[in-house]
This record gives sequence, C-alpha cells and structure tokens, in this order.
Amino acid sequence: MDVLHDRCAGLDISKRDVKACLRTPGTRRNQRRSEVRTFATTTNDLLALRDWLVAEQVSLVVMEGTGDYWRAPYYLLEDALNVELVNARQVKAMPGRKTDVADAVWLAQLAECGLLRASFVPPEPIRQLRDLTRYRTVLTEERTREAQRLEKELEDAGIKLSSFATDILGISGRAMLEALIRGERDAQVLAEMARGRMRSKIPDLAQAMIGRFGDHHAFLCRMHLDRIDAISRDIATLSTRIERVMAPFRDQLTRLDGIPGISLRVAEVIIAETGGDMSRFPTAGHLASWAGVSPGNHESGGKRKSGKTTKGNRWLRDALGTAAMAAARSKNTYLGAQYTRLVRRLGSKPKALVALEHSILTSVWHMLTDGTGYQDLGADHFLRRDPERERRRAIAALNKLGYTVTLNPIEPTTKAA
Repeated sequence: MDVLHDRCAGLDISKRDVKACLRTPGTRRNQRRSEVRTFATTTNDLLALRDWLVAEQVSLVVMEGTGDYWRAPYYLLEDALNVELVNARQVKAMPGRKTDVADAVWLAQLAECGLLRASFVPPEPIRQLRDLTRYRTVLTEERTREAQRLEKELEDAGIKLSSFATDILGISGRAMLEALIRGERDAQVLAEMARGRMRSKIPDLAQAMIGRFGDHHAFLCRMHLDRIDAISRDIATLSTRIERVMAPFRDQLTRLDGIPGISLRVAEVIIAETGGDMSRFPTAGHLASWAGVSPGNHESGGKRKSGKTTKGNRWLRDALGTAAMAAARSKNTYLGAQYTRLVRRLGSKPKALVALEHSILTSVWHMLTDGTGYQDLGADHFLRRDPERERRRAIAALNKLGYTVTLNPIEPTTKAA
C-alpha cells in the first residue's frame, strides 16, 4: 500500500502516560522504521513529546478519541503539528495483539497510508461553549433526579401529591411542601393552598395530603428542596454566561428558534455542538450521520440486516429528541403531520421520532448553510403531494370498518357578484 506520510506518529493515550510511535523511512528502499517512546501526561512531558515530534519533522500525528484523556495532548500539539483525532471504531487492531505499544504502532501504520478519517474537533471558543451547554444539561438532569428523589420521599410518607399535581415543584405544590416541612398536618388546610387550575382539585388534594409525614421526611424533603434550588441557581448562572458567549451567533439562534419544537435552549446546544459552521459537513446526510440520527448500514451476502442508528454526538441527539417530541405535538405544522404519518406507517413512535430528528437536523443544515429562515411546508403537504394516495387510504380504512363508499366531488362555490 502506498505511503502518503513519510514521517508520522501514532499516540496511544492513557491517564498516566502516552505511548508514541514514530514512523520514518528506513535505511533500505521501501523499508519503514518504527521508534516507540513513552511520555508522562504531565504538561512538561507533553511539551517534550511535542519538541521531539517537531524535531523529527512529523507531518501527521493521530490519536484515538477515547474518554477525555486525549484533550491535554491534543490541545498542546495542535498549535505546532497537524493533529488528527480518530474514532476508535476505525482503528481496532487484530484480536490477541492488544497492548498500548501495539496500539500506537498500529495507529502510525494506518496513518502513514492515509487510512484514517479525522473526527470533528471545534476551535477553542466553541469548545468552551460546549463545556457550558453540556454542564447545564448535566445540572438539568441532576435537578430532575433530585425531584424524583423528593417524590419518592413523599410516596414513602403516603403523600400522593404527584397523583394530582403535574409539577410538584410548581407554585401550588411548593407551597404545600413548605407547609408540610414547617409542621402543618391538616390536609384541608394544605389543599386550600392550591392556586389557579389546581383549585378544582381541592377535594382530591385533601385526600392526597393525608399520610404519615413526620420529622424524618421533613428533614429529607428540606434537603431535596434546598438542593433543587441550588441547582436552579447554578443553571441560571450558566444560562447568563451562555447568552453572553452566544452573542456572535444571535442571527443563527433566531433562525433556528423558528423551527417547530426547537426552543432557544435547544438552538444553543445545536450551535455549541456543530459550531454553527456547516462547511465541515458536506451534506445534510453527513451531519445526520455524525449526530447519530441516520440509519446504519449492515449488509452481508446481499441481505440488508439491522439498520439501527449509529452512535453519534449524544449531547446533540438528546437535544434533538427534546425538539422532536415537541414538534410531534405541534398543530398545523409539517413536522406534526409527518410524525402522524410515520407512526401510522411504521407502527412505532420511537422510530417516528428518530425520523423527525433527522428532518429537523436536515432543516438546520440548509438554514445554516444558506442563511435562510424556516419555511413550513404545511400540515396538508402530504395531501397536496399525492391526493390520490390519500383518497385510496381513506376508502380502504372505511371498507375495513364495513362501509361502502361512494365519492361525489364537491362543486366549487361561486361568489355572488
């Protein structure tokens, strides 16, 4: 196989050290020489690694993107060398020959022949933005878990507030919880604290608030509520910081916010994960594959096997899942109509949601590439596209119900002069 890089290096990175394999031309024709060195992952040793590779005039350095250990070497080397982060799935070595040194040598051999494809690593400002949005997502998930712990504590005390309150941390639910913690045990008094639409449920709430809530439950519920409040404050602080850092992307955020299902927070995640630069993705399909919302390819012997979606950017996919569920519930929109149609055809809501995620991301790619706004095709798009098919489907459905259908076209009405 032709050698594309005469002088290249492969790095196998662990928490404590880096195994670096340098591949250079040998003394004989068509011969290649390998040299392996070990460096610690401290900053000074990584700088020594960089100096060695620069002195050897290395044209390409490759490393696996496993865990977070690749970050420090990558960030120190990227300013002085051509560094590529590659997906571990592309560089699996032969079974039975698995050592750190063998991995480094194998990486270097693949790199010198141009058999590796670089992963997308955004510039530093986008990496910092990612840290902010990802940590906000982590805190939001933690707040949800803390609320679930609070609900379990109430269940343990026989308090069935969650059976009648959609959000136990809403205005009404929070007032009742605070009163319970202070020592109020009269169920009717607690139920009268309901506000708004919850007041219609006062009789049910009076029954739900009867339990064996004691000092032990009050202590734990106080801790849960304090933790939830602290997390909420941290999320608000992060959101303020993200809003300030997102200032250069204000136009893109406004356009993305016009897509049904995409909120400002989801739009911020999309910008943070993709960098807002679609030139890195040649087509919308490449972006969908990178995000993990496109069917996988698995064909053998002329037979197509599992089309399970591939692993992708989990932060972006989680945000798209939130957007898809909101878009599926939207009224008089193309995405809402598409979801209804796909559920009927596929018989699976999860599959329909993945297809909706793909459609949303395709729109995102075109909007950010062309600099255009979202144009909804309308809830009647599929009817207008193939009215004959819809007519046949409606007739077939009525026939299954035991009806004979006779169609009479509606004559257009004329307006009086």
